[in-house]
Amino acid sequence: MTTPARRPSPSRREPSSLRKPLLFGLVVVLAAGLLGFVSYRATAPDAPASDTPAATATGPDPDVYRELAELARRDPGDKLALGRADAPVVLIEYADFQCGYCGKFARDTEPELIRRYVDDGTLRIEWRNFPIFGEASEAAARASWAAGRQDRFWAFHRAAFAEDAKEKGFGADRLRALAGEAGVKDLDRFTRDAGSAAATEAVTEDREQAYGIGATSTPSFLVNGRPLAGSQPMAVFTQAIEAAAAEEANVGNAGDPAK
Repeated sequence: MTTPARRPSPSRREPSSLRKPLLFGLVVVLAAGLLGFVSYRATAPDAPASDTPAATATGPDPDVYRELAELARRDPGDKLALGRADAPVVLIEYADFQCGYCGKFARDTEPELIRRYVDDGTLRIEWRNFPIFGEASEAAARASWAAGRQDRFWAFHRAAFAEDAKEKGFGADRLRALAGEAGVKDLDRFTRDAGSAAATEAVTEDREQAYGIGATSTPSFLVNGRPLAGSQPMAVFTQAIEAAAAEEANVGNAGDPAK
């Protein structure tokens, strides 16, 4: 499992209880085993797809899940999100552009989730930059944020996660080429934005949020606050999303006597 040498403090925007060390990992341990082990298997560059059951949270503490669910920003102006801000289910993805299994999720699973659930208003996907593999990961994260300033984050995301894209590296020229491929119109602005303090701050905030809940490897997910670790099969995401949607529907029905 690859982790940075130093873990920053949690973001001040997190609910207070989320500042407990390793909260995310502990929730997953209660549910299905070690998060770090499952995520390591999922992110190992040459490892086969994990056949380990998904690490999903089904433990006895719903208050923890509710607090984790509060990390969803639901900002209609969020450039790094897809779907309705009021969607009943929010999937938060913590990922690194150099993570092989983040790319596998982006290519093989995410497009189908968008087709099935984002397009019908059930799901919102919120991306969090979680660069843990060094300077190139940091640069790609800032570049993705810069592409988002021109409404091209998701096009950049597709280009950066294309088959074999990471093997070409994420140097400055390559990132600019990816931005052009993604349809970023003002490449000079893109370069300025990617090198700005605002880009660094945005990426740092995302990463601190991940560390604040105890995530240490990529990809890691929250589905309405319930952790799911690794690039799991489509059926795992389908089950998690549909269960969360049903739970939200039941909550709504319980609050409406007419139903």
